[in-house]
Formats: sequence, C-alpha cells, structure tokens
Amino acid sequence: MSGKASLQRLQFCNFKLDLLLEITLSINNNTPVNDLLKQFERILLEELNIGKILIFRFKNKWECILRKGIHRNVSEGIRVETDLLYYKQITNLSVALNANLELFDVIIPVYHDEQPIAYVMIGDIDEERAGMSPTIKHLHFIQTLTNIIVVAIENRRLFDESVRQESMKKELELASQMQTMLIPNPAALPNNDKIHASAYYLPHFEVGGDYYDMVRLSEDEYGFCMADVSGKGISAALLMSNFQANVRALFSANLPIRETITKLNNRVMENANGEKFITLFIGKYNTKTRNLEYINAGHNPPVLFNKDSNTIETLSLGCTGVGMFDEIPKISIGNAKISQGSKLICFTDGIVELENDNKIQFGTQAMEESMMKDQRINVVIDQIIDMLNEHKGNNNFFDDIALMGIEFH
Repeated sequence: MSGKASLQRLQFCNFKLDLLLEITLSINNNTPVNDLLKQFERILLEELNIGKILIFRFKNKWECILRKGIHRNVSEGIRVETDLLYYKQITNLSVALNANLELFDVIIPVYHDEQPIAYVMIGDIDEERAGMSPTIKHLHFIQTLTNIIVVAIENRRLFDESVRQESMKKELELASQMQTMLIPNPAALPNNDKIHASAYYLPHFEVGGDYYDMVRLSEDEYGFCMADVSGKGISAALLMSNFQANVRALFSANLPIRETITKLNNRVMENANGEKFITLFIGKYNTKTRNLEYINAGHNPPVLFNKDSNTIETLSLGCTGVGMFDEIPKISIGNAKISQGSKLICFTDGIVELENDNKIQFGTQAMEESMMKDQRINVVIDQIIDMLNEHKGNNNFFDDIALMGIEFH
C-alpha cells in the first residue's frame, strides 16, 4: 500500500472516530430521540452517501421511526412480524420474500437482551455508480453506528419507563395512604357497653376495592356496611373511594335504609356508567330495641351467631348489587332480633373464596366455629386471619380481603 493510500485510510478512520464521538457526546448530553435520528440520517446521507434508509423500532408495537429516500408505500408494505423477524444477522437483501425489501441492499437487525428491538435497512440510490457501493464499503461502520444509536434510544425508553413506574409507584403509595385514611382504623371502631366492633383490611394491590365502615347515627343507633367493587386495581379503588364519600353523606338516622340504597344506586350509576357495580351489606342496629335492620345488595351474606339459641344464620334479604340497573327491581328489608352476647361477621369474597393447595375454598365454617366460642370479637377476627394464612399456605391472596365483626352486649 502506498503512503498516500495509507494516509487516506488513516484520515478516513479518524473521520469515522469523529463521527462516533459526535454521536456519543449527543447521547451523553441527553439529546432528544428525534434529534439523534436526524444526526444518524445526516451521517448516512451526507457523509457516507447512503441513499435509502428505513428503520423499524419496537415500542409496545413495531413502528417506523425513520424513512428516507423511499416512498411511504414501501414502509407501509412491510410488516415486521412476517417480513423481518426471520433475519437474525446482517443479510444481503438482493432476494427477499417481500418485494419491498429488495429496494434495499442490506438489513441490520439490532438485538437487546436477546430480543429484537429494531431493524435497519439501507441501500444506494445510484446503483450504477463506478466503484464500490457505499453500503458495502462502510457496512461495518454503519452497523456499529446503528447499534449505538438504537441501543441508546432503547436505553432512553427503559429509563423513561423506569421513571414513569417510579412515579406511578409513589402515586400508588400516596393513594394507598389516602385510602387508609378513608377506611376506619380498627382501633377507632366502637367498643362500649352496647357494642364492640373489630375489623381487618388487606388490599390485593397498593389500593383496593373493598370497604367497611361503621358510624354512630344517633344516641341509640349505629350504622355499618361492608362493600366490594367488581374488578380490581386503581379503577375499583377510585370508585370505592367515591362510594365511601356517598355512604357517609347519605347514611343517617333520618333517611330510611331503603332510600339510602336507592340513592347509592343512582350515584354509582352516574359514576361508573354501568361498567362496574358494587355489592353491599348495609345495616342499622338500635341498641334499645335490639333490632338489626339490613339490606344485602348482592353481597356475601354475613354470618350471625345468636347467643340465646346457640345457632348460626346468614343475612341474605335485600336486592341486586348497586350500579347493576338504573333502578333496582326489588328491595327486601331484613330484620333480626339480637340477643345479648350475639356476634355478627361481615366479609368480602376474597376471604371465603380463598383456596388452599388442594383447591378447597376457605368458606364460612371456620368463622362460624370461632364465633360460637366464648371469646371477644377482636379475638375472633385475629383467629380468622390466622386461619386464613394457614389455609392459603404458600399461595398469595388473590383478591382484596375485608372482615368486620360486631359483638352485641
């Protein structure tokens, strides 16, 4: 090789290094993705005389992010899933199953963590020019440049996704704290010579769609409820938070329980547009008359242990879930006389439907047996939670769980 040729080769090597440095500096300076692609386009078109460029990138789905020197119909005529996933390494495209690919000279697949994240196709415009094709001449450099650009874009996407997930995590933590404030602390539930209540709540995710509440309506009357939104996740939690506010606004000694359910149904229909519904057990207990008036709106029937008769009964009278129909077809009101020492347990389906390794559901039998023992309601609740954990073994809770017990003195 002559000295002149060696000098030209050295100069071109330095030129390539300068281009790589330029791109690297842009990446380090967090240059926007579109600007990085413009740099890549300029280098290929102006510096390396490449005439045709087409890049497909995966971001939730395959999309074309750069097209130069070809008509839109060409890129729209290529489907990555059927036309490109076959290519695992740099391949000459003189012959291809899709004729649109034959307009290019070379395809460069780009992989990240053994998964394809981009396909870059390049070619010359003037294929009759004298000398070696720029595509062939600079192929290895173009491959290096392509990998740097595409991987940098992918890393940027992963970083942005990480930031987004971290932000969402913080928002969920805040939502969880706010929801915790809406659901009564078990320690704040009534515990006096008339009534003693205890509860437990565990959302499946950071936020949940189960809800329990107890409020003193008057000197002699307490109101309480247990509810469960259809579905899981954030949408269920948001609807439940709104529902809690409506319960607190509507639940009063002066408003009959039938009207309370009717108004709650209207509110849920307005907020959920029929896409979700809420099962609900709502009751009013009068400490003087010892009468429990209730409506079970499609919820798991609470279990009542009658101390006088030493029997168990379930409270199922009521109606369909709220938010199922514009108008509830029929509402039946239940009444139960409560003897001293009786206990009531309300729960959501995440408890009774919890399966063990043998696919056997937890059911209500263990709860009933615990209620019938001579022990305080808070001990009963703790015992049920211990039995739940033992029942599920190594399995996870598949749903939110909520449990509220009431002991009547």
